[in-house]
Amino acid sequence: MSTVLMNDEAFIKRGYQISTDKKLLNINVIYDYLNNDSYWARGIPRQKLENAIANSMCFGVYHEGELVGFARVVTDNATFAYLCDVFVLPTFRKKGLSKWLVQTIVNHPDLQGLRRWSLATADAHGLYSQFGFSQITRPDRWMEIFNPYIEPQ
Repeated sequence: MSTVLMNDEAFIKRGYQISTDKKLLNINVIYDYLNNDSYWARGIPRQKLENAIANSMCFGVYHEGELVGFARVVTDNATFAYLCDVFVLPTFRKKGLSKWLVQTIVNHPDLQGLRRWSLATADAHGLYSQFGFSQITRPDRWMEIFNPYIEPQ
């Protein structure tokens, strides 16, 4: 179910909103940022991104109707959530939007009571620790298969 989340009057008064309505997303802006400016998704094929968005819970941050931030949650809505692809466009940083975005995500009604949240970050530990994220307690129990993006044949 898509919802417009308006839980902070200070941001609303300044023309911002956060929504999970995928119809509002500007895929061009998201693709441009992730493909060209992010360290974690550089080179992602557009079709892979579109599939990821289609199969995830997505949060858009909007200023006067224009997408200025984004995050994706991969979840079963029961036990697990993986927070990823979080960004705020450079022009809109240093306004508290990333903090508002993460707070909105972790407080979303569909994401309550989960057993585990996870994410990966190289440089935003301070942001996420404010919301209870910490280093993996038992990294010896976690494994991965990592495949860099490979263009479809």
